[in-house]
Amino acid sequence: MEITLPPDVEAKLSQLAAERGRDAADLAGEAIARYVDYEAWFAAEVEKGIAEADAGEGIDHADMRAKLIRD
Repeated sequence: MEITLPPDVEAKLSQLAAERGRDAADLAGEAIARYVDYEAWFAAEVEKGIAEADAGEGIDHADMRAKLIRD
């Protein structure tokens, strides 16, 4: 797979790789892996929240507001 980065991002990546003594492609791969993992986690958390809300396990807006103001 090949990706094209904007010149400014490529320059920053190259500088960061040089500072770390790493290969820019390795850093890019690591960053993409972190992003993909985060997006998968986030989507799962959203689905979990939706399921909890559908099951009536949520707190309605008024109750949450009262709790935040009280605490």
